[in-house]
Amino acid sequence: MQNSYYGVTGAMVTQFNRLDVISNNLANLNTTAYKRDDVVVGDFKRIFQEYKDEMPLKDNTKEASKFMNASIVRVPQIVEQYTKYDQGGVKNTGNPLDFALKREDAFFMVETPNGIRLTQNGSFSINNDGVLTTKEGYPVLPSTYFQNKQYITIPEDGELRVDQSGGVYNREDQLGSLYIVQSDDVKSLLKEGNNLYKFKSTDELTQLGEGNLVTQGFLETSNINPVSEMVGLIETNRLVDMYQKVMKSHMNDLNTEAISKLASTKA
Repeated sequence: MQNSYYGVTGAMVTQFNRLDVISNNLANLNTTAYKRDDVVVGDFKRIFQEYKDEMPLKDNTKEASKFMNASIVRVPQIVEQYTKYDQGGVKNTGNPLDFALKREDAFFMVETPNGIRLTQNGSFSINNDGVLTTKEGYPVLPSTYFQNKQYITIPEDGELRVDQSGGVYNREDQLGSLYIVQSDDVKSLLKEGNNLYKFKSTDELTQLGEGNLVTQGFLETSNINPVSEMVGLIETNRLVDMYQKVMKSHMNDLNTEAISKLASTKA
């Protein structure tokens, strides 16, 4: 009885976590360049076999033996939550401050109060100082930033133009180039909100300076398929409902068994 009860409980918690991910995806359906998240579900026994060497207790100790009690070896767990970086669609905005990247592994570099971050959201602005920034006010970095610490500044009466390699021009005068990088390991990137990604080291980034990298006057849409997400939402809600009914049935059986044992003991 306990084995199945633990299994159902774990399965329901897992579906609640999956529900959170799907709900967040749907909430960001219209967020520029948002990349959807997904989860991988596995059971405790398989996870233990894969990661037992990283655990503090060796599997030949009495404590670890208790830890691997048969009552929890099949409890479902979220093995991994990951981001899918497939490109979304592209929409024409006609805004010269909008930019769509043409590679799914390419990112703009921006400076935030918490440090340098990556983003694929190319909806930019110009602040009061003429600096090219994100909508949140974070400076968009030029390719020479780490050499001179200078931002991209647009003259007040300027006419911004950006070529496909990221070169930034005021009419025909080049002001610099957008700092566009390729992440060599997108799985290591950490989402921080506002379409920002934290990277572990610049060693994992490769600067891109040539080629068909960016299009001006366009924005990338999210890569979320609303139909697929709604199907997943309905499926997850049904599973949660089913697990709740199974748990209720188990509890009724446990209560019946307890009452029966109590009655036989008194007799």
